[in-house]
Amino acid sequence: MARRYDCNDATDRKTGLREAAAAVRRGELVVLPTDTVYGIGADAFSSEGVGDLLEAKGRGRNMPTPVLIGSPNTLHGLVTDFSEQAWELVDAFWPGALTLVARHQPSLQWDLGETRGTVAVRMPLHPVAIELLTEVGPMAVSSANLTGHPVPEDCDAAQEMLGDAVSVYLDGGRTPGIVPSSIVDVSGKVPILLRAGALDAEELRKVVPDLEVAN
Repeated sequence: MARRYDCNDATDRKTGLREAAAAVRRGELVVLPTDTVYGIGADAFSSEGVGDLLEAKGRGRNMPTPVLIGSPNTLHGLVTDFSEQAWELVDAFWPGALTLVARHQPSLQWDLGETRGTVAVRMPLHPVAIELLTEVGPMAVSSANLTGHPVPEDCDAAQEMLGDAVSVYLDGGRTPGIVPSSIVDVSGKVPILLRAGALDAEELRKVVPDLEVAN
């Protein structure tokens, strides 16, 4: 049966983070608040956990799961051919609502879906998320909704959709909004804006002037 913890209560938050970390290490699913919407997450290196995540959402492998990290330093072990422009975007907008698509290290033993050698990675601006990510390492995290349903701005909505498929729910109250992160592909020579979300092209071009916008 799923357990839920109120992260606005100091004692409950401490217990919840401990229980969530233990669940992630067992390959189970947790729901956590982020700076955009609630996410459902698993250990990024647990193929079974990621498979369960996709199944819980009703999502196919053709839509690979993004990865959240607790520190920019974690990128060194995850990505390769990371350009100077990519680091400038990290410096300017992390933690925050910017997802970067980069080439992942070919030696990594993970299965996030049909990634074609890339990974979508982000550091969220939310203390509960960062604390959990710092404890357990990179997590595969997608919005905590059934595919095709509205994304959840509170823990109630996430739990109503996902139920006991999730072991631990971390309730951080309502998220700031439902505007998703912007997605920039930095796997090539020129950064490409794949999705404008919280950051538009004008804002991003203040840091990388040659940013292109996908058709």
